[in-house]
Amino acid sequence: MKDKITIANASGYWGDDPNALRRQVKGGPVDYITMDFLAEVTMSIMQKQKSRKPELGYARNFIDMVVPLAKDLVDKNICVITNAGGVNPQGLAEQIRAKAKENSVDLRIVVIDGDDLMGRFDELTGRGCSFENMESAERFAPVKDKMQAANVYLGARPVAEALKKSDKKPHLILTGRVTDTGITVAPMIAEFGWDYEDWDKLASGVVAGHLLECGSQSTGGNLTDWTRVGEFARMGFPIVDVSPDGSFELYKHPDTGGLVCMEAAKEQLFYEMGDPQNYITPDVVADFTSISIEEFKADSGDIRVRVRGIKGLPATPFFKISMAYEDGYKVSGSVLVGGPNAPEKAKKFADVFWSRLKDPKSGIDFSSVEETLSERIGYDACHGALSQSKNPAEVLLRLGARGSCSSTLGLIARRIPALILSGPCGVAAMPGVAKPSAVMRYWPALIQKELVDAKVHLPTGKSFVVEEPVPEAPHTGIGDLKVQVAKGPQALSAFSSLLATGKTLGQRPLSDICYGRSGDKGDSANIGLIARSEEAYVWIKENITADLVRSLFEGICSGSVERFELDNLRGLNFLLHSSLGGGGTVSLRIDPQGKTLAHALLSQPMNIPPLLFNA
Repeated sequence: MKDKITIANASGYWGDDPNALRRQVKGGPVDYITMDFLAEVTMSIMQKQKSRKPELGYARNFIDMVVPLAKDLVDKNICVITNAGGVNPQGLAEQIRAKAKENSVDLRIVVIDGDDLMGRFDELTGRGCSFENMESAERFAPVKDKMQAANVYLGARPVAEALKKSDKKPHLILTGRVTDTGITVAPMIAEFGWDYEDWDKLASGVVAGHLLECGSQSTGGNLTDWTRVGEFARMGFPIVDVSPDGSFELYKHPDTGGLVCMEAAKEQLFYEMGDPQNYITPDVVADFTSISIEEFKADSGDIRVRVRGIKGLPATPFFKISMAYEDGYKVSGSVLVGGPNAPEKAKKFADVFWSRLKDPKSGIDFSSVEETLSERIGYDACHGALSQSKNPAEVLLRLGARGSCSSTLGLIARRIPALILSGPCGVAAMPGVAKPSAVMRYWPALIQKELVDAKVHLPTGKSFVVEEPVPEAPHTGIGDLKVQVAKGPQALSAFSSLLATGKTLGQRPLSDICYGRSGDKGDSANIGLIARSEEAYVWIKENITADLVRSLFEGICSGSVERFELDNLRGLNFLLHSSLGGGGTVSLRIDPQGKTLAHALLSQPMNIPPLLFNA
């Protein structure tokens, strides 16, 4: 058994830095490189591509990334594991294999599929899968015929079995919908011989995968203290050295941009976090409250972050399914409003625009329009009432609508330029007229593991099925974590002693004592708030309550807010339900994934005890 394996990441999403793979391959020794390309609605985009051209349905730009490096993968014995295969991993493999051979390089490529459930709904319903929406409990039947994509989130097992049963280490493993963490855990299982029910080790692998899966977000990208990052141009993507016991060290290649530090690692740990004691994956349920993390200087002189001590619980008997269906259309267009009183003028423009369209004499049948939204970008579009912008010199007025009729939305978009000459002064036209786009609504569901068989296709031409047995000790949850829940808003006057209402000695933004990050899961957003000192953590635990956050985000969050405490990371995780306007492509908001919400909270001036500033 090796005393360590080195796993790097070179992509956090479809559209990430196309040169990251080259930097990871050329920058220093690595054994494996993971690359994530798939978001919740990506599969429907790929299904549409495949319906138009059967040979497509994968991330085509991956070919241009990997083929020029094919010889390096062979010479350095590196295996790239990626879900870039989308809904056609076999087609992607054929393209890469052929192009590599043109350069006289023979790549060993493994293909994994079996995650695609399109065409199997009747069969699986008959075998006991309801496909009920796991978040809303809506029935599947009314939307069944609208479905454009349905893919199971496979875990690490098929990838690990592919590595175990390959005569020689593959150079590429191309998958469909395998979890972001699964492609990282798999080589650990294969190389170290971990048992599939060694929950603590698997949980450690999941935490490592979570730190890798979003690329440079754990090495300085999106860092609250962004001025500490010396260079963004050549971001160093994350790498972990993993030991057989599951502990690992996070770092990046030398002579690359970015920043390795405990703050960046903690922010990524909080990213898209739900219940921290029940971080559910197909392979294990990880307890993020058990993570031990420290920053240190390695013998080489570089800064690293050591992570260990993670606890895990048995996996659940279900896989999650990511489905999406067409649900109407949406459109948005903009005009630029400048000069004195720009926010007020933008509001007047919006009022005039919608009143004109809703006039029965407008020639537009507004009955098919389900939602409209006006946003003053640069003033309050992302943060609503929390915005700290007082009197910006210009505002981009964004007008959006969603509904069932594409032609009606097209008419709405074409009426936006009519504001230019018939409203308040100081408005500039934006080029072009927006066109309606289809809305893909996300539908998450669960399926019994025994109903899903992943299939592994080895480079030798042999194939085998990987069954996912249900653990003998099913997951029951931990449930002893103190959780605050705010179900409705309170008057902000209830927090008058905390919120800064005038010039006081302690009036400072929350960012002076905290840093943070926010993310999304469907229509829910999470905000991770991490204290800069132990003293600050004591203060935010007492003062930054679920009720306060629910009240601050009134107008953005229409659901409940849950607060979880992570003493080990000196942080609080807030879940803001029904806060993203439907989330994903459904939302009309400029920030449909809630990426800026953490900074809305951090920017709030509060009466913070001065002694905490230097703690």
